[in-house]
Amino acid sequence: MNRYDITIVGAGVSGIFAAYELAESGMKILLLDKGRKLEERSDSYIGFGGLGMSEGKYNFTNDFGGELERKTGYDTALQLMEDVDALLCKYGGSAAEMYHTYDPELSSRAKEAGFGVLTTKTRHLGTKLSKVVLQRLYDYLQSKITMRFEAEPVRIEKKMDSRFTIELPDGTVVDSGRVIMATGRSGNDWLTKQCQLLGINQGEARVDLGLRIEMRGNQLDSLLKRSFETKLSFKGQDYTATTYCMNPQGRVVLKLQEGLAMPDGQNYREKEEGSPNLNFTLFIANHFPTLEEADAYFRDIVSRINRNRHRIAAQRFGALRKGQCKGTDSGTGTRSVMPTLEAEFTDLREEVPERYIEATLAFLDALEKLLGERVDEDTILYAIDGKLYSAAIETSRSFETKVGGLYVIGDCSGTTHSLSQAAASGLYVGRLLAGQRQ
Repeated sequence: MNRYDITIVGAGVSGIFAAYELAESGMKILLLDKGRKLEERSDSYIGFGGLGMSEGKYNFTNDFGGELERKTGYDTALQLMEDVDALLCKYGGSAAEMYHTYDPELSSRAKEAGFGVLTTKTRHLGTKLSKVVLQRLYDYLQSKITMRFEAEPVRIEKKMDSRFTIELPDGTVVDSGRVIMATGRSGNDWLTKQCQLLGINQGEARVDLGLRIEMRGNQLDSLLKRSFETKLSFKGQDYTATTYCMNPQGRVVLKLQEGLAMPDGQNYREKEEGSPNLNFTLFIANHFPTLEEADAYFRDIVSRINRNRHRIAAQRFGALRKGQCKGTDSGTGTRSVMPTLEAEFTDLREEVPERYIEATLAFLDALEKLLGERVDEDTILYAIDGKLYSAAIETSRSFETKVGGLYVIGDCSGTTHSLSQAAASGLYVGRLLAGQRQ
């Protein structure tokens, strides 16, 4: 039987950063993933690097992206994220310049218009640089630990001697002193099954949905004098709408997740030339008692828009505000905003729940007040973007479950919701265990 001190299940950023901290501990470490090695990956969500291979956008903040500080304390969470950035830079991430969104003048103006401004320091690697950084981390780990791919555990069991047995798809059985689950959102089904087998309860789940908004590139110039992007939060009667993944000069692109098509944002550096537009999503959070209910809500809305194909629905802001319904986007030759993603122009009120329509219109009305000018009526609204979360799992401050020796880190824990906090949780638990040989 293969015997290890610690087995990490999941080679996304949380698993990678935990493995990095444990690599020099003198312990025997095994890293498993259901996907493929980095150079063999074809999936956007699974395999070495996980979602970190995508846009590679690291927001170093406690203002959004999770609640890591509940486990570590506020200052420690910030320091852990600083350490994440230092490690990214060590392996080539410094090629992407750090920027911050803090602007006290904008915050004051935004408050008067009904907005809150969330602040962060950001290092946006983009897909190309993310691959470079991840490959260098892979090369380092390969020389220090054991890694196995296309090896999603069939079953994890706690033994009488407090160790674990892990059965792999090829029949291999691993004996491990401790287990760290780091499967991210994409491992939800697997994690739910394992939690049931181990007697671990999962709690509330969340899903964010919202329209992707593509504007004239200079529309927000008055807000972006000191920063590459901004993050605005707008409170309605029964919702909070927050901008997400703002991409000046970027494009709206198609993303496929769990078999469904959604509009996503792409950083301008991913193409030789940027676009004349700016795009972001306006997300509204929805909370459900169970993960099953959250997933059902998400799938029902997105699948109805997709219509059994990769269909994206869209409408011009002016037409939506005036209640006009146009099946085609007529007059495209004279439009001030040209779409960067192919979409079917239609009446979004027939495609999207009213909650998201009214929130978007209220947000854009308030934005006009903040800008001191009208939002261009040619602005394009794409339906619908989604951000999925894992159900919360009860763990100690060290991310240990009620099953002693079993840890859950990163986004699958329900505590972190971003690359930076997921990676930081990996550093945190890796450091806690690095001196604890069994």
